Amino acid sequence: MKSKSLFATVCLASLLLHGCASKYVEPDQYSGFLKDYSQLKEEKSPSGAAVMRWIKPGIDVHQFSSVYVEPSQFYPKPQPTEKIPQQTLTGITQYYDQALKTQFSKALPLATSPGPGVLVVRPAITGVSAKTKGLRPYEVIPIALVAAGISTATGIRDQDTSVATEAAFIDGSSNQLVAEVVRKGAGADLENSSQVMQAKDARAVLDGWARDMVNEFQALKK
Repeated sequence: MKSKSLFATVCLASLLLHGCASKYVEPDQYSGFLKDYSQLKEEKSPSGAAVMRWIKPGIDVHQFSSVYVEPSQFYPKPQPTEKIPQQTLTGITQYYDQALKTQFSKALPLATSPGPGVLVVRPAITGVSAKTKGLRPYEVIPIALVAAGISTATGIRDQDTSVATEAAFIDGSSNQLVAEVVRKGAGADLENSSQVMQAKDARAVLDGWARDMVNEFQALKK
């Protein structure tokens, strides 16, 4: 009986501490940046990451001879905090712009504006967060749980960072939507609650998103 009781306690604690985290962005987390979320389906990106994605059936990407990457934006507009200051927010969008241009230039020449034969990429950062890491299973042992709780209260524990994006891909001649994607990713861990998140902590995530977008486009050309 004691073992069953302990098991139940551990399971309950795990649920409370970890939650039912999903690799996909949940509908209640959609920002409203995209015009239509109803067509999105759970898919895997070229790198194997979980994404919510829609691609226009029968789209012929060979019609696009260049690509225009619109400046990325935050949607909705965030309020800077001590943990995630304005400098970090600005740095994230600037790096995202550069990552998208760098990757897409490998597939198509960069255009300076929308127009015939131009694929328009319209990206947004829809979430940036930094929060205390969930307790690991071995830390749910009662004594360790108390110690871990003290660490959390004193700001010693590591913190997770995460970023979310939504992007629309538009035919520059007709202004019609040809694809859209919603996804999130984990940034670099922060050492404690007093460490300020920097733009560089999200670079690996942003690079990965840009690579996946271009690899998906290349796959459609074959």
